Amino acid sequence: MKTILYCSTFFMLLASMRVTAQINFKTEYISSSTYKNKEAHPRHAEGNLKVIQGSFRIPVSIKMNENNRPTAWAIACGGSHASMGNKNLPAELCPTKILNLQIGLIHTRPLNTKWSMLATAGAGLYMDSDNLSKARWCNILGQGAVIFIRHLKPNLDLGVGAALNNTFGYPMLFPALYLNWNLQGRFEVKVALVDAIQVSAGMRLNDYLKLNLMFEMSGLLTLTEKDGKKMYFTQQYSIVGLQPEITLARSLTIPLTLGIAPYREAYYKKRTLKDYFSDDDESTPGFKLGFYCSIGFSWKF
Repeated sequence: MKTILYCSTFFMLLASMRVTAQINFKTEYISSSTYKNKEAHPRHAEGNLKVIQGSFRIPVSIKMNENNRPTAWAIACGGSHASMGNKNLPAELCPTKILNLQIGLIHTRPLNTKWSMLATAGAGLYMDSDNLSKARWCNILGQGAVIFIRHLKPNLDLGVGAALNNTFGYPMLFPALYLNWNLQGRFEVKVALVDAIQVSAGMRLNDYLKLNLMFEMSGLLTLTEKDGKKMYFTQQYSIVGLQPEITLARSLTIPLTLGIAPYREAYYKKRTLKDYFSDDDESTPGFKLGFYCSIGFSWKF
């Protein structure tokens, strides 16, 4: 999976067209599992993953039209810090700490009764947090996107557009997709494709508790230099789990997730288009199945 290289264009908090102020926080843990690398075989190499992440979105301006669709400007910031408990795994194959920080501007406006436009622009810092004093311009990723969204139904939005970033050292366009589908009631289904892939199906047991079965893909990115060559390190993982979601107030929810991470890709690659498309999926280095747990909160105000 290569989605993290361009889906990071969409800052955290873009899972819908809503423009309310929101704060998110989550801490994740994936248990230690064996590291697999077809080209190099460090003996008994293994590692776990601990991630702390937070984000917020603050609307600067909101104006609703007659169809209750917003013309809005908002500022979004997000950050995540990952710590990997690697054992018998050389640093040249996998770093031990990663820091990702993003800040950006979001703009959305209706084009007519059926179409809206969503645009983002910003930048992020992606680096090994053991070497913060060595932060350079090569660790900065500029990002932007414009997506045209079709409102097919009140609960279904589908969009397509273009994303721009400098992952390969120069500005390059990528296709961008947007999908947001919700079924609400006692039984709820949600499918979202924005900055990550999120799928959940659940049942609301009462006003305070909802139980979901969920699937999600996420990842982390480091931009660096090795032996004078521009490189990136990406760690991407999928999650399958059971998620009780507790509602303490109308605007405050606490999700807890227990499940598995079937596979966690982790590898360095040159920042060139040729190397990006030269993947052999059967030999992608990474960690085998591990147990997953997380706890977080989301506050809308």
